[in-house]
Amino acid sequence: MTTFNPQSILSSRTAAVEEAIIIRMSQKAREMKAQGHDVISLTIGEPDFDTPQHIRDAAYQAMNDGYTHYAPIPGMPELRKALAKKLKKENQLDYDWSEIVVSNGAKQSITNAIFATVDEGDEVILLAPFWVAYEGVIRMAGGKPIIIFAGLEDNFKPPASRLKAAMTAKTKLVILNSPNNPTGAMFNTDELAEFAAVICDHPRAMVISDEIYEYINFDEEHVSIASLPGMQSRTITVNGFSKGFAMTGWRLGYAAAPGPIVKAMSKVQGTFTAGANAFVQMAAVTALEGPRDDVEHMRQTYLARRNLVVDGLNAIDGIQAPKPAGTFYVFADVSKLFGKTLSNHKIDNVDDLCNWLLEVHHVATVPGSAFGDAKSLRISFATSTENLTEAIKRIAWAVNP
Repeated sequence: MTTFNPQSILSSRTAAVEEAIIIRMSQKAREMKAQGHDVISLTIGEPDFDTPQHIRDAAYQAMNDGYTHYAPIPGMPELRKALAKKLKKENQLDYDWSEIVVSNGAKQSITNAIFATVDEGDEVILLAPFWVAYEGVIRMAGGKPIIIFAGLEDNFKPPASRLKAAMTAKTKLVILNSPNNPTGAMFNTDELAEFAAVICDHPRAMVISDEIYEYINFDEEHVSIASLPGMQSRTITVNGFSKGFAMTGWRLGYAAAPGPIVKAMSKVQGTFTAGANAFVQMAAVTALEGPRDDVEHMRQTYLARRNLVVDGLNAIDGIQAPKPAGTFYVFADVSKLFGKTLSNHKIDNVDDLCNWLLEVHHVATVPGSAFGDAKSLRISFATSTENLTEAIKRIAWAVNP
């Protein structure tokens, strides 16, 4: 009998994609908790709030009303029409409901968009720091990620001149995420207009605008780049219900784009999966059209937590934590700690620091190397004030004993 190794038949696509460090750190934290350690996890970007009651009630009612069958692949008409109204009212985007496709989460919307547009060798520009999933999807689609970096000195926002220098004849997409994961940075109208001018000069480039953190903003007004002159025809606007409505487990996202793009995305989705859950879609109509008191309460809670974490981290020698304009993350520069010996342990880099904080001090964070910035680490403040207060104490004691 011939010896068979299943590893030998894995595709080059899967080999090109590494396991996300976020998942690895979260899993390690869970394993340590299972072993009895008092671990505080600041890794996962998931609201610690339950979905608002009126949305849950709407899902229950939709099930009782018979919405338990297959939904149309691009989404229920009721939801797509509600989304068109939302985009018009809140984002100044004039889409027909036929130009919207609903998916099993915003991550699938991004995947649909990339697979619908990217051919082998096409270039996709990423603005680092960036959400780690973008790069993996691009590589699986055969595209080539082109990374332009913006550090703390740039407020984590690259200037349009840097974008222009990175664009070539092979550029197909630019992925923009505002508010940004992991930095919390937000692009204002003037900054977006400068980006738009660069993109509109290109013969075929489009933007994927990931706006999943739209409702979690503190200091600036959210602006959709598609609302700027000439950009709606060049933008795939992606959003979802996970963050703002605390609906992570419901897996519901959407994209709005020109008709041919939406049709191609629907084709991709129909090939890989199918339509999103029908009664979840009906509950999402209620989320959009119902009261927003819970959404505002969550935003205000995140704001108070942001201030607590930023103030606490900036009081620690060697850590610089800029105040994020949105999201529930703080992206802190810890590079001044590199090369130092802390409690007989030498810190060589950010991965080393994060592992040490978890293994010795039982605080789980995510190294910035996962997002394209090896000087920083990401802290999620989507957890209780008590957890955050204790985590800051542990980090302070670890770094400045």
